[in-house]
Amino acid sequence: MVKAGKKIVKYRIVILILGLLLLIPSALGYFKTRVNYDILYYLPDNIDTMIGQDILMDDFGKGAFAMEVVEGMTTKESADLKARIEEVEGVADVIWYDSLMDTSVPMSVLPNKFREIFNTDNATLMAIFFEDSTSADSTMDAIHEIRSVTNKQCYLSSMSAVVTDIKDLSEKETPIYVLIAVILTCIVLSVFMDCWVLPIFFMLSIGMAIVYNMGTNYFLGEISYITKALSAVLQLGVTMDYSIFLWHSYQENQQHYDGDKERAMAHAIANTFSSVVGSSVTTVAGFIALCFMSFTLGRDLGIVMAKGVICGVISCVTILPSLLLVFDKVIQKTTHKSMIPKMDKTAALITRHYKAFVLAFLILLAPALLGYRKAEVYYNLDATLPKYLQSIQANEKLADEFDMNATHMVLADAKLPSKDAKAMLNEMSDVAGVKFALGLDSILGSAVPRDFIPAEVTEKLKQGDWQLILVQSEYKVATDEVNEQCEILNSIIKKYDSSGMLIGEAPCTKDLITITDKDFKVVSAVSIVAIFLIITVVFQSVSLPVILVAVIEFAIFINLGIPYYTGTKMPFIASIVIGTIQLGATVDYAILMTTRYKKERGNGRERQEAIRIALSSSINSVIVSALGFFAATFGVGLYSDIDMISALCTLMARGAIVSMFVVIFVLPSMLMVFDKVICVTTREMHQKKEKLKTAATS
Repeated sequence: MVKAGKKIVKYRIVILILGLLLLIPSALGYFKTRVNYDILYYLPDNIDTMIGQDILMDDFGKGAFAMEVVEGMTTKESADLKARIEEVEGVADVIWYDSLMDTSVPMSVLPNKFREIFNTDNATLMAIFFEDSTSADSTMDAIHEIRSVTNKQCYLSSMSAVVTDIKDLSEKETPIYVLIAVILTCIVLSVFMDCWVLPIFFMLSIGMAIVYNMGTNYFLGEISYITKALSAVLQLGVTMDYSIFLWHSYQENQQHYDGDKERAMAHAIANTFSSVVGSSVTTVAGFIALCFMSFTLGRDLGIVMAKGVICGVISCVTILPSLLLVFDKVIQKTTHKSMIPKMDKTAALITRHYKAFVLAFLILLAPALLGYRKAEVYYNLDATLPKYLQSIQANEKLADEFDMNATHMVLADAKLPSKDAKAMLNEMSDVAGVKFALGLDSILGSAVPRDFIPAEVTEKLKQGDWQLILVQSEYKVATDEVNEQCEILNSIIKKYDSSGMLIGEAPCTKDLITITDKDFKVVSAVSIVAIFLIITVVFQSVSLPVILVAVIEFAIFINLGIPYYTGTKMPFIASIVIGTIQLGATVDYAILMTTRYKKERGNGRERQEAIRIALSSSINSVIVSALGFFAATFGVGLYSDIDMISALCTLMARGAIVSMFVVIFVLPSMLMVFDKVICVTTREMHQKKEKLKTAATS
């Protein structure tokens, strides 16, 4: 690898020029990569709720669904508004009173239940179907257009409206996320490292790697908005260590090759590559574990971030060395003494009083586990969005005016006998929390002859092999009440039609709860096993992987257990991905310290001395790395108005700090306690110990 390092040093100008040129196609790929803002899109394709969505699209030409609350308008004004909405590109159908009969016919002719669906004393309600799916570009464009042709008396409530607002908010905030992360990280590194301008070159190198990674997302077709918002910040935090490793190695090699900076850098590249590859493999393994989720948002984030780590490694050993050599004079002029003091006394104190830290570990383990298991999560995707968003205001208006929250849709056999269809509608209407169940057979009340129902209405609710029924619920999405309601409705539907399906946001969210609960267990197991095996191979030890993984898992328990004691609900995705990210990203801290411990112990040093040296030599690197990760994520957590992003960043920031403290205080204590076991079960240490014994005897 030294030869490769010399080539990189020799052709550093060429590498920088090539790196800059590669930014052009990468930027184009970034801007052309479609972003998906619908979380429910990532549910498995083979479940009823998703199969039903496809049928709705294929047979009815309908995808997304919305409710428009119209206040203070006359019947004629409402009819004119409905006509304008129908003309909007992307709108498939609008169902209102005049869909059933001419507005000259009094509403009193309609059955009471049906009439009350569309009207209160001050407002009327329109059901809008779109031609494409919830997060399709045409649907979101249609949402914007509908808002532009209506006025402040109108409120558009739907998942599509929420998704549209999330898109607008995310596009506004994402560039600021990166800016906040870069500024805070630069400040932290400038203060805690030994050069004021060095972080700028770190940011340039990592920034180029981020652009390469985001550009290659074009080949994935599309990515989630969560992946887009988090990947740059997360890649910055996770791969920052590699730049720090290179700089420290470069400084050490300058002492060996005094005056020959090119040779020092060549050896630094070789040393960094071997150490960074080892640590990056654990990080990549953590992200790859997310690909085992049935909820494919995990795969989306996992692939992008695994790719980002690889881009970060390549950039660290090619672009960063070139930048450091080209701007060497500037770097030398801006050096300063590090703000972090030497930690020899701290290391000695920790190793001397290791029993106290083991006791603290045992005392904290029980409440950490309790909090970890009891912490609550939320699944209602719009529950924590800012109240100023139009979609959230519309949802509240729908609940206040019409006592409606979730909207379900039923796909039933078109050939279902009218008698059975009416019986099914009546049973569904009687379910607790159901505001109404609206289908062709509910429209055909005793006062309305069949001839009165226009053909266009029949076509809206009946196509091919299927008929469509709308069910409006008083309960909010993701609540226990609506989940129980969905179970009861499903049992009623299956009783009359075994092929019938309940679809919509609430049934999809219910499936999401079931699926992600299984995913959490699978991802946790896969990430632990994968990282355990990697550490086993790296250290050739049976005991060290157990200790290292256990220490970081303890940090994860603390991090994810804190919300239970603070009464904070986490987004459901946090409980799945945070543990994996924290394990994969911060186990490097433990590996760094353990590598030095293994080396010192193998060279014949006594247990306490070996651990003290390992701790004192690695503590500064661990602190700087953790603070860098913290800086990259904490500011975004404070700033973002999207709770899904804010909560994930806050948890990652806190996780880095918790892991830092656990590695500094608990890991050395565990090494002290299990030193004899480690020496016996670690191949290289055992062999060296035997050689030292033999040499001493002879």
